[in-house]
Amino acid sequence: MLDTQVVVVGAGPVGLLLAGELRLGGADVVVLERLEEPTTESRASTLHARTMEIFDSRGLWDGADSPASDPRGHFAGIPVDLTLPGSRPGLWKVPQFDTERLLGRWAAGLGADVRRGQEVRTVTDTGAYVEARTGDHVVRAAWLVACDGEDSTVRRLLGADFPGHDARRELLRADVAGIEVPDRRFERLPDGLAVAARRADGVTRVMVHEHGAPVPARTGPPAYDEIARAWKRVTGEDVSGGTPLWVNAFDDTTRQLTHYRHGRVLFAGDAAHRQPPIGGQALNLGLHDAFNLGWKLAAEVTGRAHPGLLDTYHAERHPVGARTLSAIEAQALLLFGGPEVEPVRALLTELIGHEPVRVHLAAMIGGLDVHYDGVGARLPHSTGLQRAGRGLLLGPADILDGIPYAPAEHWTLVRPDGHTVWSDPSDPPPQEVLTRWFTPPTT
Repeated sequence: MLDTQVVVVGAGPVGLLLAGELRLGGADVVVLERLEEPTTESRASTLHARTMEIFDSRGLWDGADSPASDPRGHFAGIPVDLTLPGSRPGLWKVPQFDTERLLGRWAAGLGADVRRGQEVRTVTDTGAYVEARTGDHVVRAAWLVACDGEDSTVRRLLGADFPGHDARRELLRADVAGIEVPDRRFERLPDGLAVAARRADGVTRVMVHEHGAPVPARTGPPAYDEIARAWKRVTGEDVSGGTPLWVNAFDDTTRQLTHYRHGRVLFAGDAAHRQPPIGGQALNLGLHDAFNLGWKLAAEVTGRAHPGLLDTYHAERHPVGARTLSAIEAQALLLFGGPEVEPVRALLTELIGHEPVRVHLAAMIGGLDVHYDGVGARLPHSTGLQRAGRGLLLGPADILDGIPYAPAEHWTLVRPDGHTVWSDPSDPPPQEVLTRWFTPPTT
């Protein structure tokens, strides 16, 4: 006897977006989260253009104040104008607790069962169902999705192959009240790298990397005094009198699961790939994982999936993850490197001044250039037409039962995640296309 159709481990942004997508697709879902209360830490605070399109497509900003955009981004600390055609050009600074609050309200409103204070201790895949044990409680589900972060318990319990490399460099960061330092946008100094950005509420986020500093084996966040000392060595400024609101360290560990699916267990977000959160790409990559997986897994558990549909999750998202991790690693080398990387940085700065290069980087950073094998690009103007999380047919006549329809001169069939799977000026999508993405074959 199953307790739910899907159990999601982790109630961060990735887990909550996935839970909402599963509910839109008609799947019952339980979310297990070890924390008793939602985080109050700002953590990952950058949302890119594709993420904002996704949020808009589900009506997540309805009734809420949408944050202001900023056209300025960066690649390895080198400024890049992210302005591109689309409904949401640029990037947005949104503290993670606000993103989680937004997604949490949405998922709960759709009927997701979020259970806090539930730390998963064991995971058992019987072949017929998955069993997740939290202390004395057991939840049985047809599927389990691990969205439990870079130190994923589920990944460790399964012993999943997670190749890559360990830390070589580290960056310390803190949100600090009561300090006055100049704003710095990736200032490269003789002894390291310094970043400072003062928020509207007077809190300053400081980030510092010290050239040649060893990377310690950490079991928790650094002490603020360690960050203040490193900041002084690199910048010469004393911030020791500030009040730390959040302290953190990240390194350039880079790893990716060999397989995003292990039997009846799937992985998304940082549980599937670990990378430094440079430019906010780590959070956005994970959210896009969830958006790709949610409708497919919902179709699977409700009996609407063509055989093999769920396998397209790994087939589509693993290459995207590998490409993004490679781009982030290139940025880490150029960002944390010393004088030896300056010639490359100078050349890249010159190249970004050429419009095709800027457009290429802006699309990559914003997640706007993703093309899956055999699937078209996203349809950016489907925003507002897919709030129910279903496929969409655009065409001159409404001929398909069960798929939302909008009139247009050109036949276009769009998946629930906004990617086109058929586009033709004269012919509607054939039955094999509909069967592959939307309905199981008849027997």
